[in-house]
Amino acid sequence: MKINDIKELSIQINLNGLSFCILNRTLNAVEFLKTIPFEQKTTPVEVLNHLKTELSNNTVFSEDFNAVLVIHQNELATLVPEELYNVEHKADYLKFNSKILRNDFITEDDISINKSVNIYVPYVNINNYIFDTFGEFVYKHSSSVLIDSHLQHIETEEFPTVYLNINKTTVEVLVIEKNKLQLFNVFEYYSKEDFIYYILFVFEQLKLDVETTHIKLSGNVEKDDELYTILFTYVRHVDFVENNYKFSISNEIDSRYLHKHFLILNSF
Repeated sequence: MKINDIKELSIQINLNGLSFCILNRTLNAVEFLKTIPFEQKTTPVEVLNHLKTELSNNTVFSEDFNAVLVIHQNELATLVPEELYNVEHKADYLKFNSKILRNDFITEDDISINKSVNIYVPYVNINNYIFDTFGEFVYKHSSSVLIDSHLQHIETEEFPTVYLNINKTTVEVLVIEKNKLQLFNVFEYYSKEDFIYYILFVFEQLKLDVETTHIKLSGNVEKDDELYTILFTYVRHVDFVENNYKFSISNEIDSRYLHKHFLILNSF
């Protein structure tokens, strides 16, 4: 590995854990991938402490990066069609869907592939620290990455597809039909019963057929766990997302579990 290789760092921030990924653009290969789950949901202040510890203790982060991206993964986001968006009303759009505080910093991502604006609250303390540590960087909301990546890679299918990105206490739900986003939402769940209730609620609201609609999974889910089992009890077609990346994955990274890192791997 050459010292002057072009490298990019992506960091995923969640109150339930952190993820890190380093892509070597010169070799076109992911050479570092790590997730640190927390035992319980914590605060932005505690997350920052975990982040500082990891960045200072691991030598891979002492290299020079040509680009740094931070992905903020939280429920504080809402989508607005580009043609209806008014920058002066972004707090108004968001407060209908999320609990926001008067002093929250609100920003937005442009999702050009479906001409929408994603309005959200990033973790400002994290952004400030990343800027102090690495200098200039880019940040996005997790839902922007998920929506963009699924719409980019979608194949024209006869039936709608439901994409679930499963996290420790939340699930991000996308429904795509005929290459168009029909729904995006985030649900918080505390049990497998909560989880399946929200998924079947989406099926009911959009009049999706459990016999023909396909569910594609990514994130914190395995074939032998209770979430997969209960999904398969009610929906006929349940599978994992395919790993279609334009870069290779280091042999040291277990390729069987790449669906767990779908979000961060699609951030480049």
